Amino acid sequence: MYIHVGMYVALHLVINNLLIGSRHMNATDPKPGVVSPLSLLKLIAYSCIGIFVFFIPISIGGKETIPLDHIVSWLRSDFAQMTEVYAILVVLAGGAYPFISGGWRANKTQTVLSIFKVLGVVTAVMAFFSVGPAFLLEKDMLPFLFSKLVVPVGLIVPIGAVFLAFLIGYGLLEFAGVLLQPIMKPLFKTPGKSAIDAVASFVGSYSIGLLITNRVYKSGQYSAKEAAIIATGFSTVSATFMVIVAKTLGLMEVWNVFFWATLLITFVVTAITVRLFPLSKMDDTAESREVEKFEHSRFKQAALEGIEVAKNADTIGRKILQNIKEGMLMAMSILPSIMSVGLCGLLLAKYTPVFEWIGYLFYPFAWIAQLPDPMMVATASATGLAEMFLPALIAAKSVFVVKFVVGVVSISSILFFSASIPCILSTEIPLSIKQMLIVWYQRVALTILIASPVAFWAEQFVQ
Repeated sequence: MYIHVGMYVALHLVINNLLIGSRHMNATDPKPGVVSPLSLLKLIAYSCIGIFVFFIPISIGGKETIPLDHIVSWLRSDFAQMTEVYAILVVLAGGAYPFISGGWRANKTQTVLSIFKVLGVVTAVMAFFSVGPAFLLEKDMLPFLFSKLVVPVGLIVPIGAVFLAFLIGYGLLEFAGVLLQPIMKPLFKTPGKSAIDAVASFVGSYSIGLLITNRVYKSGQYSAKEAAIIATGFSTVSATFMVIVAKTLGLMEVWNVFFWATLLITFVVTAITVRLFPLSKMDDTAESREVEKFEHSRFKQAALEGIEVAKNADTIGRKILQNIKEGMLMAMSILPSIMSVGLCGLLLAKYTPVFEWIGYLFYPFAWIAQLPDPMMVATASATGLAEMFLPALIAAKSVFVVKFVVGVVSISSILFFSASIPCILSTEIPLSIKQMLIVWYQRVALTILIASPVAFWAEQFVQ
């Protein structure tokens, strides 16, 4: 309700500020400084479509979520077999593409990733046809990766890319950027428009958020540092996945506390990591830097910049085709990596003590926070590097405080090898695996320290 009222008030202010008093306007070829009604209509109409699809939950069939999620859920339920066939075809194409395009030769990282994509093709075929060693076909191995990650991500990236044309192509990004600049710049050292990336990740998917970030970075509106901060600090899993984590950990009775605490802690941790190495030392030059001094009031300036973008934008058909192409290329890059890198992480977590060893790096922080089972928290947190859902599985039978902290860590850490790290590597954002591992360690350690007192406070709501 409040979102709809806010949109109405915003539109009313735009019209009052920009149209009243503007006379003799040409709708198709406006003079400089004069507002075009057609451009204003494009900004409002297309932006509203994008906002509706990505940000407005609606109830269909007893399920309340955003329209994009409804579309993906409908495809998965009514066309389950077709979506799996589609996913395996995308994986096959993704495995072949680096060798067809020659991208596998670009550098050592791309060569290694290309080999992993071939392995991803093999494991995807095994999952699709249910053939292979029994231990790989257990429900928490290849079937989990294929059905719970590959299929939904393979659908949401290209479908989301279609609607991104409405969300970021006709001025909304610039409008929000000017308005939110006073908040985003001092806290996170990113442009105001990066708030769109954060919200898109949270209500939709980190892959959608990264798709936006990559587009804006390639256009020169983000510096390498800003793009890296957004990719490692805002590209969290969606609210839908948060519900799955909360259910697994038995935290639904304190859902509101868990939800808002996780959201706040994630962004507090981001505000700290942007001031630490390696993010603080990255290149911060951008071709099209946001303007910080305006001729008009902030709101009017925001509206004028949004309208200018809408006026000069390509047709919606061309925008959609361009976005579909980029979305499919990203899906082809992500899906094989999820199958191979994700499987390696799951195998290490289940059959080796590797994550127990890594867990010792976090034990001091869990001990300082006076958590009931510091080694459990440390080990569970370490497994999140392989797959963000693993910590919840490991801590599901622990005490409330441990479950709460581990749940927050699994979301706030953001970076994991089964999906988000390969997704970032598939973009043009200049982040190495080494840099991402350092940021991941910082985020996990900080989250344990910050989430622990909140967990002890939240415990009173279940007693």
